[in-house]
Amino acid sequence: MCNYGGKWSHVNGGTGGRHRTVPIEIGSKYTDEEWSQRLITVNEFIGQYLAPNSRCDTTGAKRTGYLAQHNLFDQIVELMADISVPDYCCVRADEDREDEEVDVDINAWFGPKGTVSPLHFDPKDNLLAQVFGHKYVRIYSSDTPREAIYPNDCRLLCNTSAVDLECVDSERFPAFEGLDDYYECVLREGELLFMPTKCWHFVKSLSTSFSISFWWK
Repeated sequence: MCNYGGKWSHVNGGTGGRHRTVPIEIGSKYTDEEWSQRLITVNEFIGQYLAPNSRCDTTGAKRTGYLAQHNLFDQIVELMADISVPDYCCVRADEDREDEEVDVDINAWFGPKGTVSPLHFDPKDNLLAQVFGHKYVRIYSSDTPREAIYPNDCRLLCNTSAVDLECVDSERFPAFEGLDDYYECVLREGELLFMPTKCWHFVKSLSTSFSISFWWK
């Protein structure tokens, strides 16, 4: 296990980091009908969505903003100096490719309690590092029948299940109810979790959280 947690009790990105513009997802998850995106600065994001007195919508409910799957480290190089690519990312299952240089995609995931990555799979192997906060993760076995996961009919969401894991509609998705071959855990500060390519998984923040994903193949 590698410890990524110690130095980051918050993200300040150096002198100019908070003024960098980043894409923010508005809504608890990207499958919600009211989900949208907007461009704001890191400082605005923290003030509007993470601070104790952050903004509410017209109903009085607190709005959810999520900096998700964004290469923040190209923008704020001071942060990149605090991390290193885990050696595990250099391991290849294919012996014929052992000498090839590994191209690792590094992305940040920063948001408040309650942000959700719906049940989906990634096109590459994924090593998820928790910098601070806690996340619940559920990973289904690679042997799980695809038809029991009910992939979304929308072409743009074909890697995402139509099932809402937090409120399963057993009438629409009867086969999903019987799936019990999965692993679940709470990912804590300083921990890493490996999620193999094409394995369906669900992630939910249990607190304000900052994670880093390392994708490679």
